[in-house]
Amino acid sequence: MVSGGIIRAGQVGPMRISRRQAGAWLLVAGLTLAPILSSFAAEAQTRPRPRPDLTAPAADAAATSPQQSAPRPEPRPEDQPQVTVPAAAPNIGPVTNQPLPRFVSLKGSEGNARRGPGLTHRIDWVFTTKGTPLRVVAEYENWRKVEDFEGLGGWVHFSLLSVARTVITTTDMAQFHALPDPASPVAFQAERGVLARLLECQIDWCRVNADGERGWAPKSVIWGVRLDEVVE
Repeated sequence: MVSGGIIRAGQVGPMRISRRQAGAWLLVAGLTLAPILSSFAAEAQTRPRPRPDLTAPAADAAATSPQQSAPRPEPRPEDQPQVTVPAAAPNIGPVTNQPLPRFVSLKGSEGNARRGPGLTHRIDWVFTTKGTPLRVVAEYENWRKVEDFEGLGGWVHFSLLSVARTVITTTDMAQFHALPDPASPVAFQAERGVLARLLECQIDWCRVNADGERGWAPKSVIWGVRLDEVVE
């Protein structure tokens, strides 16, 4: 029994034994739990961690910065940068600086259309009618690649071509009117393949001279002029 902070001699021995016993139990418990605690620590290190929430920082930032979370005002039309789209450049021939395609006619009664731009190239087609309308689609030095209303042609020397404008009828018994009006009287009719000299053209109608007969015909029945071309 303890009184006044004095420990009796008879009680020292049992207390020392109890402390030794307690230390021994703690040592045994420590040795027993050490492997278990080590395994838990190893498992904690190897356990896969959850994937971080990438949206969390943004949400935190928005929560901490009210000014940044506020929606930005839409730009006014006058604040938008003005972008100028250049107009499409016309297709210009590299030799003549004239538009491609364009229409010409056969100057003489014969013209060889070759496979390539040169006399060494094979002749694929021969035009045999003077005044045949031809469409120039390419240029190379003194040669022009042309085609007729059926799509046949090749490379022809420029000296065989004329700037005189002609057309050819593409339908059988095409009607030519006195005026550019389908209700006007029919001046004459022409079979398919008849050549005529081009006099003038409006947006939809052209006036021609075929063997002295003059009249207006819609562009849909002739070939040798662009659909959007106006000839005065």
